[in-house]
Amino acid sequence: MLSWRNSAIRAALPVMLIGVSAAYPAIVFVADKKVTPLAFAAVACALLAARAFLGERHWSRELRTPLLAAIFLIAGLALLDGALAAKAYPVVLSAGLALLFGLSLRQPRSLVERFAELSGDVLSPAGRRYCRRVTLVWTIWLTLNTVVSAVLALAGSLAAWTLWTGAIAYVVTGAIFGGEFLLRRVLRRRHAA
Repeated sequence: MLSWRNSAIRAALPVMLIGVSAAYPAIVFVADKKVTPLAFAAVACALLAARAFLGERHWSRELRTPLLAAIFLIAGLALLDGALAAKAYPVVLSAGLALLFGLSLRQPRSLVERFAELSGDVLSPAGRRYCRRVTLVWTIWLTLNTVVSAVLALAGSLAAWTLWTGAIAYVVTGAIFGGEFLLRRVLRRRHAA
């Protein structure tokens, strides 16, 4: 019974982490006057630590350094400006991912190539070029998202920051993901024909 609970908890943790992370901007908006900014910064650091140490082992190791750097950045910001630290979570998460995708373009295999290979795909040279282009698209989007999120955290209203980080950025991310999925299917069909 205990091992079933442990495995159920382990299986539920990533889903809960994604849910809380996705809801973070809305939680900050709704609880802004009721919760201190330092509490939000602490939650953000806890979410980043959970991503660094509780995620899938291979990707957790790869993400651990940027996530730990993000924790130190938010903690440092909390000492200077608690309200800004409370809004830093989506910024540092997007920046860390942009850095991870971007730096992978300097490697023999980009991040998207590695994702494809993990799912069992055997990539042709054309497939590798396609994956590198997709990695570049994600790098550009994540960089743009980082900049907009940071500007809104620094100079925008809480409502504008929440709208961008808690809705618009998710819609754009979903559109890129869905569009790339559909494009990949079309290209595979053409290539198979």
